[in-house]
Amino acid sequence: MSIPVLTIDGPSGAGKGTVSRVVAKKLGWHYLDSGSIYRSLAISAIDKQIELQDVAAVTLLAEKMHLAFECDEQLIVTLDGVNITHRLATEETGSAASQIAAYPEVRAVLLQKQKDFRQLPGLVADGRDMGTVVFADAPFKVFLTASAVERGKRRFKQLKEKGIDANLDQITREIELRDRRDRERKAAPLIPAVDAFYLDSSDLNIDEVINQVMILTE
Repeated sequence: MSIPVLTIDGPSGAGKGTVSRVVAKKLGWHYLDSGSIYRSLAISAIDKQIELQDVAAVTLLAEKMHLAFECDEQLIVTLDGVNITHRLATEETGSAASQIAAYPEVRAVLLQKQKDFRQLPGLVADGRDMGTVVFADAPFKVFLTASAVERGKRRFKQLKEKGIDANLDQITREIELRDRRDRERKAAPLIPAVDAFYLDSSDLNIDEVINQVMILTE
């Protein structure tokens, strides 16, 4: 493909979203938050009271749902015309998204929707399998991570700032559980692409991470 793609993969709470949005704006490229696609599907399933273990029902829901993304200072996501941005970061949504993302049938349906974001002049794709599966031919790849403890602290702060009740110990445990589930799933497990730049942000501030990613695209 002649359209360049920068993939930024990694576990929840590593800072992928913030870094990806800033880098996309600096480059003047389009932006894809693949995690929001799965989280939006999780919200739809929860609202429609569909059992997350019902693979057929979740897959059908994925085929029918309509998503729209607007990215300026912050990402705005609408699901079937309703703004669901405020619900994307909750632990309930994240846990449900991790479960349904393990289904090959669901991933197959959502795969093409993600690939359609590849448009000129380029794309920054944020997710967990962007560099290994969705855009395996991307010329620029980053695997961004941080310790579970550090990611738990970041998520706790983020939720508190949004006025959402949160428990730090519980968040950290759920992050560790999700990490294990994502690493061990058969469909697109959470692993760095062999040609990805591995970046641990545990002891880096956001500007330092962004600078390292920008250097990679030069």
